[in-house]
Amino acid sequence: MQFLAQFNGVHLVGVHLSLILSFFEFIVRFNGLLSLSCWNSSLSLSVSLSLSLSQEFIPYMAEQHGFQYELIQYKWPRWLHQQTEKQRIIWGYKILFLDVLFPLAVDKIIFVDADQIVRTDLKELRDFDLEGAPYGYTPFCESRREMDGYRFWKSGYWASHLAGRKYHISALYVVDLKKFRKIAAGDRLRGQYQGLSQDPNSLSNLDQDLPNNMIHQVPIKSLPQEWLWCETWCDETSKKKAKTIDLCNNPQTKEPKLQAAVRIVAEWSDYDQEVKRLYGKFQKEKETGGTSAEKPQSTSPGTDEHIEL
Repeated sequence: MQFLAQFNGVHLVGVHLSLILSFFEFIVRFNGLLSLSCWNSSLSLSVSLSLSLSQEFIPYMAEQHGFQYELIQYKWPRWLHQQTEKQRIIWGYKILFLDVLFPLAVDKIIFVDADQIVRTDLKELRDFDLEGAPYGYTPFCESRREMDGYRFWKSGYWASHLAGRKYHISALYVVDLKKFRKIAAGDRLRGQYQGLSQDPNSLSNLDQDLPNNMIHQVPIKSLPQEWLWCETWCDETSKKKAKTIDLCNNPQTKEPKLQAAVRIVAEWSDYDQEVKRLYGKFQKEKETGGTSAEKPQSTSPGTDEHIEL
């Protein structure tokens, strides 16, 4: 299930609403662009929201923050190798169905991880020149030298396959859907996935390994490093230029993400308190029968019609 929302402006502050939901993906629509965020259950509110309660809370959020939304569904094709673990299913939806998941009228999408903080106007990323590539990803940072031993792409298969190219992180990317469909990138990615996914030793990071493995057939445009800053891989001096901050896992410290968020991101606590305040207000009004939010309405004709594989 996905969450589709439309904001009046293009500055995507709404991405922080992902903290309170438990769906697979979060999609924000603004000026013909879709932004997609993968849910991470470890970043949910301490209050566990059921699907039915979430569907009640979303209209309330929309009313309070002034956005429109739509819930959509897409079923994994039966002929495509199935994933059974929730995390890998989510990863699959992130990369395998980009050409068929969205209406044809959508030209570009931006994916933003749910554990990521946006500090800039994403319109800049929408307008970024991909120079003919179907999508753009940010390469992994290499400036934090103490993590050199954990950079798996610097040796073995990845070093040989990339042949000097960058290994890109999947926490943020922009997709030119017209170009993506024109070169049949979706078919190519699914074909490679079908061939590799049945081997348990392949595609350990499915959403990341697949596009990096296909870099020779489906080129990636490297985004400037400031588009994704992560403490695990990036040094402190580069943080001040960060357009987004991602809460990457740290294989050295294994610090819980919520704990890291409070320490790394100055504005995190304010966002967290706002979400909790809004949810508390919603609960109180619900108990007294005071909520006025209605069930979701489609943002535009035909947005619930999607191409099936």
